[in-house]
Amino acid sequence: MAVLSKIRQRSFFLIVIIALALFSFVLADVIQSGTFGNSANNIGSVNGTDISGQEFMQQVAMIEKQGQGMTNTQAINSAWEQNVRSIILGEEFEKLGLKIGDEQLINVIKQNPNFAQNQQFLNAAGQFDENKFKEYIKSLKNAPNQEQWLQWKEFEKNIEKYAVEQMYNTMIKSGVITTKAEGKFAYQMEADKADFDYVTVAYSTVNDDQVKVSDDEILEYMKKNAKKYKSDNTRSIDFILVENKPSKEDEEAMLTSINNVLNGKVVYNEQTKSNDTLQGFRAVSNVGEFVNANSDIKFDSTYLAKKDLPIEFQEQLFNLPAGAVFGPYVHNGHQCVSRMIGRKPNASAKASHILIAYKGAERSSATRTKEEAQKLANDLLTQVKANPTNFAMLAMANSDDPGSKSNGGEYDNIAPGQMTPKFNDFVFNNPVGTMGVVETEFGFHVMKVSGKNDAVLLGTIAQKIQASDATIDAAYTKASQLESSATENKDFEAVAKKAGLIVTPATNIKAYDEYIQGLGAQREMVRWSFNEETEVGNVKRFEAPQGFVIAKLKDINDTGLLPIDVAKQSVEPILKNQKKAEIIKKKMSGTSLEAVSKSSGASVLTATGVSIKNPIIPNVGMESKVVGKAFGLASGKTSDIIEGTSGMFIIRAKKVTKAPAISNYTTYINQDRTQNQSYAMSKAYTAIKDKADIKDNRAKF
Repeated sequence: MAVLSKIRQRSFFLIVIIALALFSFVLADVIQSGTFGNSANNIGSVNGTDISGQEFMQQVAMIEKQGQGMTNTQAINSAWEQNVRSIILGEEFEKLGLKIGDEQLINVIKQNPNFAQNQQFLNAAGQFDENKFKEYIKSLKNAPNQEQWLQWKEFEKNIEKYAVEQMYNTMIKSGVITTKAEGKFAYQMEADKADFDYVTVAYSTVNDDQVKVSDDEILEYMKKNAKKYKSDNTRSIDFILVENKPSKEDEEAMLTSINNVLNGKVVYNEQTKSNDTLQGFRAVSNVGEFVNANSDIKFDSTYLAKKDLPIEFQEQLFNLPAGAVFGPYVHNGHQCVSRMIGRKPNASAKASHILIAYKGAERSSATRTKEEAQKLANDLLTQVKANPTNFAMLAMANSDDPGSKSNGGEYDNIAPGQMTPKFNDFVFNNPVGTMGVVETEFGFHVMKVSGKNDAVLLGTIAQKIQASDATIDAAYTKASQLESSATENKDFEAVAKKAGLIVTPATNIKAYDEYIQGLGAQREMVRWSFNEETEVGNVKRFEAPQGFVIAKLKDINDTGLLPIDVAKQSVEPILKNQKKAEIIKKKMSGTSLEAVSKSSGASVLTATGVSIKNPIIPNVGMESKVVGKAFGLASGKTSDIIEGTSGMFIIRAKKVTKAPAISNYTTYINQDRTQNQSYAMSKAYTAIKDKADIKDNRAKF
């Protein structure tokens, strides 16, 4: 007691001491983490230009706001790419001295519809008036409130960046030309044809177990082809998932809860000190209010067609009498009971039409006259009345409506007011089976009313089937024990097996990834795997929507190449085929096609009319190397064994038919130039980016 009394007397000093200790702890952490340092606030750098963390996160917030549904990680990655591109191209623009003047800026603004069509900036002739526009900008600059002026300056910067980049791209495109000789060559690659005989033995004739490929061979192949298999640094994780599954007791409690809602229950009233009987779903008068009070999904007053109801319970729900209740039933992870509130007849319809458009009709490219269109529509109506089953074929052959033509002219579940008025009136004002011609602004429609559908209004109480707190606590305890066991025991698989669980691999994880397959969004786990203090073999527990995850860092790949297990999918077949090629070569002995055919057991086949641009051998596939060899062989000559894409080949040339000369190669010149210009712009940026010194700290975010 005496000690407690002394502590109370000195409580003020103790509080001060504790506060100072906490401050020292926080200060030490700040200094250690480098928050007061120069580089700590940077998310990265490009060629020595820092990307400020504060400005970057403001940009991220803006991107998230503009991109509805975009996650924070997606916004971070988008902002990063924008900053990298801006810095890299900005340096190039500066080297080249690319800038735009006031007149060029005005020209770019004129092309923007928001300005070019704004009445505020148009003269009496309806043309964009530069003086009016400049006066408006001057008023922003001189306004007491400078917010709009600052927004305009920022917008002007973006316009300038856009205009300069367009100039840069134009310069690249202007440097890419296609000569007449190249156009002629492109024509010949397409039009010259080769005929040849061949024998092929497919790689698939050798069993995979006859050729083994090691991880070392895969790694060596990737090193020789480093550009092709280049990759960001990656991590591989193994994880065990302890799911928060509802227990048998949880499911029984949920069923009791939904039955109490359905049938009513007796509860003790503390105020009256007596039992009260609460009405059940079957008896309440205000269904919407009752649903909102008892359901995890609020009441929806929308009338639904039969097809919009849960497919496994469509018949029962759609055919409920007024006031009747169906359930409990399970749908989308919820225990549900539904009550029929009302039915609306003819709420939607099914109809088919054949649109015959004419010149001058809305959205029409037809050349026929209105009179011709009407005559054709009447002729088609006569045909469908004579044979209604032929409607779909006539629609596919004649209709000018691309939205329904391939579907035999049919539109299903048409809501009132959805279609143009005259179309709508014909569908909803006529009984099923009615056919006729209707004129709308789009042309003449040959119509058939195929069906009318009722819609129903249901009140549905849906209570989510989820684990109770006790079940979640048990899962947490189990996960904690597994984490401890996995930390002590190097055999992760054995730990999982003992707990009756499985180990799931997650590979090729990059520093800026957000999702892990099988777990969903797990940014925290990705950050942990890339933390400098996390080593291979380290274990940590994480939370996931499904439950608790025990993760173990399996591999750190900082080689700049794809992880072995990912590369194996594409590299292993290549290396196996190379080994199979050596086995097959020994079978393909002989100096003629016939001899090789006999020794290998493969038939002599013929390929005709094959071009270099489209080097497809019938029944074999794309074989560029083989077709190229056919064009280079003299007639009657036999090739050596060729290592193709699908197998080993030996060919005997028959003839090459040269394409006839044409007077104009403009089409081929234009195609080649357009393709190369687009390719050049893309590759120019990629080349500059590859050479840039980029330091990326996104893994810390």
